[in-house]
Amino acid sequence: MTDTSETIPPKTAEDLFRFLDDLGISHKTKHHPPVFTVAESVSLRDEIPGGHTKNLFVKDKKDNFFLLTVEENASVDLKTVHTLIGAASKVSFGKPEKLMEYLGVIPGSVTAFGAINDTGHNVTFVLDADLMREEIINCHPLSNDATTSIARDDLIRFMEATGHTPLVLKVTA
Repeated sequence: MTDTSETIPPKTAEDLFRFLDDLGISHKTKHHPPVFTVAESVSLRDEIPGGHTKNLFVKDKKDNFFLLTVEENASVDLKTVHTLIGAASKVSFGKPEKLMEYLGVIPGSVTAFGAINDTGHNVTFVLDADLMREEIINCHPLSNDATTSIARDDLIRFMEATGHTPLVLKVTA
């Protein structure tokens, strides 16, 4: 028996920008050399105001997946965060294959904007309450060679437009 279901390629930054434009959401993108870690992206701080993000793609033992989006320097206690986000057990990092399958991104490019690719609603998105105090939130636009700035409330509006209701919770230490 052959699998006839087509694999839909993940959306690109251009698809994301078009989606934001269609929603009337203002966004600004700065292109830069690829960055894979928060440490590598620090040099961009002076050029890009607002809250910069770190994203943790985690899962529990029942294969419930979560994307935790927190301020870049915040720390998350992976031993206890499951009690805050409603996971069935302690969490561990999700595999890169699931990251690509669900969010359409590779490690190093993980972003809250991945919600645009989670058409099966396999991921629960968690936005840290401390991060959401920032007026502007900065995320990769599905690749790590650019940073897109968006208003905090528009980030939530974007997620809701993708069919996701993000949880805004304090998940950082």
